[in-house]
Amino acid sequence: MTTKNPRAGWEKIDNQFYRKFQLYEQVFDPDLELENYLIAGAPYSGALALWRDESKIARYRVGASTKSTIDIYSSSGQLISNINWDKGSIRGLGWSDDEQLIVVTEDGAVRCYFGLREDFNPFSLGNGAEEYGVVSCRFWSHGFVALLANNSLISVSSFSEPRPKQLAAAPEGEVHSWSLIPPAYTLSRSVEVLLAVDKTIFVVDATDSEDRGLSEGAFRHISVSPNGRFAALYTEDGKVWVVGSDFQNKYSEYDSKVKTPPAQLFWCGNDAVILAWEDEIHVVGPNGAATKYYYDDQVHVIPDVDGVRLITNQSCEFLHKVPDASEEVFKVGSTAPPSVLLDSIGLLEQKSPKADENIQRIKHSLPDAVETCIRAAGQEFDQGLQKQLLRAASFGKSVLDLYSSDEFVDMINDLRVLNAVRDYKIGLPISYEQYIRLGPERLITRLINRREYLLAMKLSEFLNLPLNKIYVHWASQKVKNSAGDDESIHNTITERLRGKSGVSFETIARTAYDEGRGHLATDLLNHEPRAGKQVPLLLNMEEDEIALSKAIESGDTDLVFFVLLHLRQKLPLAAFFRSLHDRPLAAALVESSARAKDSELLKDLYYQDDRPIEGSNLLLDEAMRQPQVQAAVDKLKLAARVLADAKDPNAVFQTRALNEAQQLLKAQEVFDKDVSDSSDSYLGLSVNDTLFRLIQSGYGKRAAKLQSDFKVPDKTWWWVRLRALVAARLWGELEEVGKVKKSPIGWEPFYSEVLGAGNTRLASTFIPKCTNVPASERVEMWVKCGMVVRAGEEALKAKDLNALELLRSKATGQQAGEIERMINQLRPRK
Repeated sequence: MTTKNPRAGWEKIDNQFYRKFQLYEQVFDPDLELENYLIAGAPYSGALALWRDESKIARYRVGASTKSTIDIYSSSGQLISNINWDKGSIRGLGWSDDEQLIVVTEDGAVRCYFGLREDFNPFSLGNGAEEYGVVSCRFWSHGFVALLANNSLISVSSFSEPRPKQLAAAPEGEVHSWSLIPPAYTLSRSVEVLLAVDKTIFVVDATDSEDRGLSEGAFRHISVSPNGRFAALYTEDGKVWVVGSDFQNKYSEYDSKVKTPPAQLFWCGNDAVILAWEDEIHVVGPNGAATKYYYDDQVHVIPDVDGVRLITNQSCEFLHKVPDASEEVFKVGSTAPPSVLLDSIGLLEQKSPKADENIQRIKHSLPDAVETCIRAAGQEFDQGLQKQLLRAASFGKSVLDLYSSDEFVDMINDLRVLNAVRDYKIGLPISYEQYIRLGPERLITRLINRREYLLAMKLSEFLNLPLNKIYVHWASQKVKNSAGDDESIHNTITERLRGKSGVSFETIARTAYDEGRGHLATDLLNHEPRAGKQVPLLLNMEEDEIALSKAIESGDTDLVFFVLLHLRQKLPLAAFFRSLHDRPLAAALVESSARAKDSELLKDLYYQDDRPIEGSNLLLDEAMRQPQVQAAVDKLKLAARVLADAKDPNAVFQTRALNEAQQLLKAQEVFDKDVSDSSDSYLGLSVNDTLFRLIQSGYGKRAAKLQSDFKVPDKTWWWVRLRALVAARLWGELEEVGKVKKSPIGWEPFYSEVLGAGNTRLASTFIPKCTNVPASERVEMWVKCGMVVRAGEEALKAKDLNALELLRSKATGQQAGEIERMINQLRPRK
């Protein structure tokens, strides 16, 4: 993997340098017959998926498995896993940015494999895919497009939430080749598909299909650059055109002079195009300049964001444009300050004074030279060159008075990470640019999926990243792959994870449950501190009692209600109520919810809990809302029946009240028919209000009978009758009432009510009957009725001289004379 000459593998194409160097050697077993396989590589130097090409005849080997598999390898040829495949012919094999393997079959079935293992999420393309069949697929970072046999295009823009969508109708005719422009690089922000049909190219998006008006086809290959700005077209006469992806400009043309079309055409970064035959590679750079590479066996090209991997049985190579920083440092004859700074290291080791002379000569450009050496170190795969460049940068910054070492330190840390994962045992030959795009977190995820737990932990600690995901993945795999008993697995996992923060035991328990280890899953869940994580899984495991207890222990009423809702939908009613036994919080939540939304459930709850009074009150409330009398009476009868066996002493009173309510409703129904107008109903009135309205309407006899039937107390009856007669201004009936000798409520209310209604004459007739009222108050009562002389007589009778003198001030005319006469009668004679 190392090379001593920094310019080894450099090739100049036009005015740019490209380099090809070996990453790993002796990659695949020669017996693998790589030429018989289709290979798809994950972005950012990820895993390789190998699928035997169904169009080629395979050599039979004794002892070889006859089962079809998709084999997952690292770039160094390390076998990661085998995915058994028996779902028919594969028409699409690609990867997402997060290293999910996407497999599309001829009938439109799609599987998204995650974790580099056999776990997958399936979905179907629909939209006629099963009827017409999938021909091929093109992928981008988080989606793909499938071409059907009838030229329909089906787009999936997200693997996490796949919603297959048919693009605009494509033109009829043979599709010679096709490619796509990802949504991130289109004006419409939706995927655009380039179809080579006949002699032209059509651009198809979600709403339209547009002919670009070309006439030099047919085009046997189309490929769009990673940045979406350029398209490479391969014509029938062996030429490669590089045009703008909008087809407005043509930038270069290259004649391959090969009659056979290449097997593959890809971009190498955004600057060069790769033509790949079985054992020959053409690298086409700017202005149609090119170079060629030849191989002894089949070569597979795996494009990436900044270059391509070249895979053969013997080696894995990386081909890309020489970075500007590396070119500036290592270019032959370069006198640029970074190159001078690097040369100074060799002179310094030789203790040559020329080293200091070189530094002084470039001192004005020394900060830029240091930064260039740091960037160049990041672009190198050879660790010897990395160290040499970093020593040059370190020497340069030591000469500077003020220089921030942050960039230098960050690059050292990044290179330590990159060198660790590039080791052939790991097989992730990720470049610095790829690492910057991928990010440390997703790189750690890739190590976890390869089960490189120790390295993942060391790098996470080095990068100050959390370790919980690593622990959870390790424990989940332990559950999946261990043949031990549940207790030993549980002990192993809990012992290893004791004291580790942020570990989700719920995820591990879910894995155990999925593997059919329910007891182990329950034991593991006991270590999960978050009830919100425990409860849903417990419900899935049908551990309903434990789930309810955990939810109640958490004190989270929303979580308790979630469990109760699940149990209500699942269990018979009696079993549901039994689950509430000795759980007052759960019972209270059920009661409050049922009171608002489900009265039938509330009745059943009251019955189950032997709470007849509450059940009766519920029926009474329903009765009051019934539009028909008979329906209300039936509800009241049912409410009384509920109370029949109640041992509560209050139940006797309530039963009598319910019976009387039935009787009252029936009576009111009769009143509505016989004595009420249509706009003024008796229904729903209390006994007192019913009596009041009957008397007010002139139905005193009916009121008297109702008073007798309901045993309304005399005092209540007299008060209701008094106020009703006053309200109706039935003065004659009031006079008749006043003729009786005794009133249960006294006569003062009669005086007050009648006087308040404005009838002073009738009110005055009740004053003499108010014998329990002091004389002074009776005097005032007469005055309020306007009878000053009668008031004076009352005062004279009581011999109250002061009262008479006060009356004299209120009297006028003849009344004044009468009052004066009374005063004289009380004055002592001289």
